[in-house]
Amino acid sequence: MITLDQNLQEGGANRFQSTRWSAVLLSAQSQAPGSKDALADLCKLYWYPLYGFIRRRGHSPEDAEDLVQGFFVHLLEHKTFRRIDRSKGKFRSFLLASLQRFLSDEADKARCLKRGGKAEFVYLDLERAEDRYRLEPVDTLSPEKIFDARWAMAMIGEALNRLNDEYAANGKAATFQALRSFLDPLNTKSLPSYEEVAAQLTASVGSLKTLVHRLRKQYTTLLREEIIRTLSDTADVDSEIHQLCEALIAAEGCIVP
Repeated sequence: MITLDQNLQEGGANRFQSTRWSAVLLSAQSQAPGSKDALADLCKLYWYPLYGFIRRRGHSPEDAEDLVQGFFVHLLEHKTFRRIDRSKGKFRSFLLASLQRFLSDEADKARCLKRGGKAEFVYLDLERAEDRYRLEPVDTLSPEKIFDARWAMAMIGEALNRLNDEYAANGKAATFQALRSFLDPLNTKSLPSYEEVAAQLTASVGSLKTLVHRLRKQYTTLLREEIIRTLSDTADVDSEIHQLCEALIAAEGCIVP
């Protein structure tokens, strides 16, 4: 089983400069070129943990969709980001706290908006989201703990996407697909044997083990970078890794990638 804790103890922290906070601060400047696109990119990555949190608060799929869209518009239009201090906190904590305030202060107004009467800020795959949500038997965990686990899965998914892109750019997409199961973070299925995958890639078992070791090291670096991008202080990375590990362990078998 590949865990965050085991795989994120080395590499990448000091040399990765672009952070999610950078995009957050850019989006706070309404006249800055690309500000809306920067926020939209963040929304595309993190919308499902927010959607799932709203659903766990008892809202219908349709209301949850409206509230997520309304929340994103609220962040942009009300310049929420201008009131934050980047030197403190985590992007994960900031987003969840902002969502909770939004639900408390403006949920009624958001629900009164005529569905379809406002522009869609970011595309939400509601059908797929509901398929995922129905498969997550999370009644024993708090919405906050499930949010953290979904956030961790978003980090993992983004790291895997980047790794896939790197392999594809080098003409090794098929190799990545063959090896990807060795990166299964939740170990929800039995891993294939080295012999089986080696035969698939027409490689020796020894060569395959080297490929897997290299893949896991690349994955470790990218995943750590993704987590660092959500922090204001890279010194907090080990603490954040620990918290996300705890959330994944608590929700193991309940969270659908």
